Amino acid sequence: MVDTFLAQTIHLVFAAIWAGSVFYVTFVILPLARDGAFNTTKPLEVISGKLTTISRVSALVLLASGGHLAGTRYTSESLFNTTNGHLVLGMVALWAVLAGLIEIGGKQLEAGLNGKKLREPASDVLSLYRAASVVAIALLVVGGMITTNVTRLV
Repeated sequence: MVDTFLAQTIHLVFAAIWAGSVFYVTFVILPLARDGAFNTTKPLEVISGKLTTISRVSALVLLASGGHLAGTRYTSESLFNTTNGHLVLGMVALWAVLAGLIEIGGKQLEAGLNGKKLREPASDVLSLYRAASVVAIALLVVGGMITTNVTRLV
């Protein structure tokens, strides 16, 4: 019981940190960089590196805590044959997409910043980060659906 509470709490906290970080970079930092609010590439390099670190750590923690939760709540049959099981599998797919988008966006941004350009790289990756933000929000919504056992409500 305590392990489930801890796993669920850790899972929720890291999901919120990851989604919030992606959302903030997408809708605050990158538009500022695109619009010329920074005089040098250094702040954006640091922010991009920190987001990549947050993304990687969160992805690992979510994999571990989510794996524990799925292992204690689902059998292979219920995972593949119930709506909540399908939501869990969908969450895993969204998790992989979000991690991939952040990795790709971070590498593209880093490559552009290495050329000592600022506005163009920020503008170029903005659509990737917007997609990542949508995926991050979708992950939180699906998590809410699983947590509230939405299939029971319908």
